[in-house]
Amino acid sequence: MAANGWEQAKSWAKQANRIAPTLVGGSKKHGGPDLGPSRARQAWAELGVDGRGVADEAPQAGFVGMPRLTPRMLARLQGFPDTWIFGKGKTAACRMIGNAFPPLVAQAVGMKIKECLNHE
Repeated sequence: MAANGWEQAKSWAKQANRIAPTLVGGSKKHGGPDLGPSRARQAWAELGVDGRGVADEAPQAGFVGMPRLTPRMLARLQGFPDTWIFGKGKTAACRMIGNAFPPLVAQAVGMKIKECLNHE
C-alpha cells in the first residue's frame, strides 16, 4: 500500500490485521476482476479494502478513501513470491490468483505425499 507514497499506509495496515476473505477469480458476468459477492466485499470493507474492483497500482500520495488491492497484492495474500509471473492482463491474472492453490500449501501437500510414498 505504501509503494506510491500513500501517507495512510501504516495506519491502514494496523487495522487490516485479520485473515482476509477467500480470494475469488472474479465474475465473468461483471466484466472484470473484483473481490467477490456482496458478503465478501463487506468483509473486505471491514479490513479497509474497496472490494468492488482491483487497482492497477497502489494508492498515490494524497489518496483519500478505501484503497483497492492490486493483482500483486492479491498474489502476496495467496503466498506467491513477487517474482511469480502471471498471464497478461489484470482480469486473467486475478482469475489465476483467485483460482490457485496457495504455493506454500501445495508444497506442504507435496512433501506429505512424498513422505507417504517413501514410507518415511
